[in-house]
Amino acid sequence: MSSTVRTVDDAEKGTLEHVSSMATFDTMTSTASTKDVVHKELERLPSDTSTLQARSPDSVSKSKAAETSKPVLSKPSPRPKVSKWLKFQLWFNTYRKFYTFTVILNVIGLILAATGVWQYPRHYTSAFILGNLQTALLMRNELFGRFLYLFVNTLFAKWTPLSFRLACTSILQHLGGIHSGCATSGFMWLIFRVVINFMNHKNTHDAVLAMGVVTNLAIAVSILSAFPWVRNTHHNIFERHHRFIGWLGLICTWVFIVLGDTYDLDTHTWNPNGLHLVEQQDFWFAVMMTFLILWPWLTIRSVKVDVEIPSPKVAVLRFERGMQQGLLARISRSSIMEYHAFGIISEGVDAKYHYLICGVQGDFTKGLIQNPPTRIWTRQLKFAGVSNTSSLYKRGIRVCTGTGLGAALSTCLQSPNWYLIWIGSDQEKTFGPTIAGLIHDNLEGHVTLWDSKQRGGRPDTMKLIKEVYTSWNAEIVFITSNWIGNKEMMEGCKEAGIPAFGTLWDF
Repeated sequence: MSSTVRTVDDAEKGTLEHVSSMATFDTMTSTASTKDVVHKELERLPSDTSTLQARSPDSVSKSKAAETSKPVLSKPSPRPKVSKWLKFQLWFNTYRKFYTFTVILNVIGLILAATGVWQYPRHYTSAFILGNLQTALLMRNELFGRFLYLFVNTLFAKWTPLSFRLACTSILQHLGGIHSGCATSGFMWLIFRVVINFMNHKNTHDAVLAMGVVTNLAIAVSILSAFPWVRNTHHNIFERHHRFIGWLGLICTWVFIVLGDTYDLDTHTWNPNGLHLVEQQDFWFAVMMTFLILWPWLTIRSVKVDVEIPSPKVAVLRFERGMQQGLLARISRSSIMEYHAFGIISEGVDAKYHYLICGVQGDFTKGLIQNPPTRIWTRQLKFAGVSNTSSLYKRGIRVCTGTGLGAALSTCLQSPNWYLIWIGSDQEKTFGPTIAGLIHDNLEGHVTLWDSKQRGGRPDTMKLIKEVYTSWNAEIVFITSNWIGNKEMMEGCKEAGIPAFGTLWDF
C-alpha cells in the first residue's frame, strides 16, 4: 500500500519551516496503489497553494505543484434508503439489550413476589433493592471500569477470534445498559417494599413508612434527571439533581435500612442492637454502595493547567504527565460541581504532558476561553472509554469530526497500527499549533486530514472509510462525531459489513 501525507502551507507563509504558525493546513493521506493516482491528487490542490511536500513509505519524491484551478469536489453519492431492519439493529444495540434483559428479569421476580409464588423477596426485599442499586453504581465506577478494561486488554488482545474481541468491546462500551437497568429495577423493588409496608401499616412504625416515601422520591428524582434530554440539554440541572439528590437518596437509604432492621414487627419495639444490624445483608449492600460513591471523590485534586486558545471555538488544556490511550478526564472549576468529561490526548505514559480539547458549547467551556484558569479540579482516577480496547485489534481506523479528535488522537499517537481520519473546518487555525504539531510529528503515513473549508465541503465519508478500511487491512472502525454524523457513518458501516463502534449518548 502506498500512502502520501501532504501538508499545504498558507501561501503568505511560504515554506514548510513555518508549519507551527500556519493559519491553515491541509494534510491528506491517499491510499492509492500507484504514483499516477498520487499525482492526480496533487493536481487537485487549490490555486492559492504555493508550496507542498509529498512523503510516503514508498519514497514518493518531494515536488512542487504549479498553480491549478480550485478543485471541484464530487458530491457524495446519495445513499440508498436504509432498511428498517438495519436501523432497528443499530437502535437495539448491546446497551438496550442489557437494559431490557435486566428489567425483564427483575419484573418477573416482582410478579412472582407480588402474587405470593416467591416468598423470599417479600421477606428480604431490601436485598433486591440494594443489590440492584449497588450493581448500577458498580457499572459507573471508574476503578471497576479500569479493572475490566485492563483484564480484557491483557488476556484477549489480538490472538482471540475477531468476533470475540468485538463482543468484548461491545460489552465494555455498553455497560451503561446494566447501570440504567439496575437503577430502574432497584427503584421498582423500592416501590414494592413501600407498598408492602403500607399494606402492613398497623405493624410498621410511622418513621419507617415516612422514610420509605422520602427515599422513593429522592431516587425517582435522581433517575429522572439522568434522562438523555435532561442530561444533554440541561447539564447543570442533571448534575445538581442526579448527584446531590442521589447523595440524599443514599442517606435516606441508610436511615430506611437502619429503621427497618431495628424495628421488631412482632413486638412493635426498637432493637438498637448493633450486632443484629451488621448481620443483615442489606447493611453490607449499603456499605458497598457508599464506598462506590465516595471512592472516586477521594481522588479529586486541584492541579496546574496551561490553557492555549488558538481560536474562539476551542481551548486546549495542557496538564503535566503522560497518559495511556483511551482515557477520559473529568474537570471542573470547583471541587464538587459541574464536572465535564473530555478525551485525553497524550503521546504515551512517559510523555511530559497530556492535553484536552474543549470545544465551546456551554457556559463552562466558554469560561475556559473568557477566563482561562491556572488551576483546575480533576479526578486523578481517569475512566476508560471505548478507545481503550484498541489494543485488542491488529489494525484499526479512528474516524472523528471536529473536537471529536480529543477522544481519538491518543490511540493513533500511541500505535502505528491505527489510522486517523479527521474531518474538520479550518483545522490548524481552529485547533492551533500544539495539536497540529502532534499530528505532523507522529502520524506520517497513517493519517487523512480533511479540511472542509479549504476543500470546499465535506468528503464522501463512507467512500473514504471503505477505501482506507480495505487498503489499511483494518479489523475495526471507531467513530467519534456528532449525532447526525455518527448515525450516517454507523449505518454506512453496517451496510458495508464493516465492524464499527460509534459515539454513545447513553440513550
